[in-house]
Amino acid sequence: MTISHQRPPLTLNAEQIRPLLAGLPLAATLRGLFAALADEQAVQPAQTLTLFPHGAGDFITYQGVLASEQVFGAKLSPYIVTPGRPVITAWTALLSMQTGQPLLFCDSGELTVARTAGTTALAVDELAPQDSQVLTVIGCGALGQAHLRQALPLRAWREVRLYAPDLAANPALQQTLAAVDARVRCCDSLAAATDGADVIMLCTSSAGAVLDPATLAKPALITSISTNAVNAHEVPPESLAGMDVYCDHAASTPSRAGEMVLAAERGCWHPVALCGDLAALVSGRAPRPDYRRHVFFRSIGMGLQDVAIAHAIWQRHAATCPA
Repeated sequence: MTISHQRPPLTLNAEQIRPLLAGLPLAATLRGLFAALADEQAVQPAQTLTLFPHGAGDFITYQGVLASEQVFGAKLSPYIVTPGRPVITAWTALLSMQTGQPLLFCDSGELTVARTAGTTALAVDELAPQDSQVLTVIGCGALGQAHLRQALPLRAWREVRLYAPDLAANPALQQTLAAVDARVRCCDSLAAATDGADVIMLCTSSAGAVLDPATLAKPALITSISTNAVNAHEVPPESLAGMDVYCDHAASTPSRAGEMVLAAERGCWHPVALCGDLAALVSGRAPRPDYRRHVFFRSIGMGLQDVAIAHAIWQRHAATCPA
């Protein structure tokens, strides 16, 4: 069904976004995005940081052009200094390449969670051995739970382990997590959660390493999202030299992912050692790992992901709420 780019623009808040996100073909949307990037039907510029005058804060702009869908846009994420806690929000603007008119302006909070987890899930689907049996999720907040839901259908997991430092002291959260799937087991230590795991998804807000791959007894796929602190990383930078390293976007991730920046500065790893990114993986242009050593996938988030998900939301709203 063709949906007109002449429809009046939508404005959707978080509550309105939530049910639309729940019904999206997230995996297909993200796979299509990276296929478009591989075919030069999409553009991913570098993100930009703009400072407010007099130390009042800043905002980051995440841009993207998805020519395959004839849309472009940007996510604007401000950090506003206040006498108390800073105000941090994010909104995505989507516009038409056909008319130049705005199509959608929406809250980006849950959109960002969904696309972050969906991107990791796409990497797991591309990189994890088909016979993977043990899935581990480190970090059980909103992002960790979204990663769990996205990864569950990808393989015939025999066991799904979850760990966070404060999880043992939160029986209500343990109960919520256990209800997601019968295979879920909450672990009382990082070692217990990662022992013998085939896939380990790091979903923390830590600015420093939470897992040293050298402590693992067998090769595993390790995915990382980290946080936006300066040079934040979830594995030691030195560990990159001993792993097959992939990322979401080869042109931008190595210059912004903390462990990659630090490893390059210390001379123990260089971006030329990248095995591939998601565009190369979905297009069959990157080699698959042989698991003679650990495999590491790093995601930093891309404006193009926000544009693609916002477009899918706009399409779903137009289809379910016709004018």
